[in-house]
Amino acid sequence: MSRHRSLKSASGIATKRNVLKRFERVEILKKRGKFKPGDSVFKLPKTKPDA
Repeated sequence: MSRHRSLKSASGIATKRNVLKRFERVEILKKRGKFKPGDSVFKLPKTKPDA
């Protein structure tokens, strides 16, 4: 019995995500110098991943 093609594992997908998790956004903001220790992790500015 074969599996439907939509049920393949996600490991074959290598596309770049366009939505970042909160910790990823904080890391990017730290690198850019826009996030300091003690700042709130809520209401972060929109960030795009470095290309």
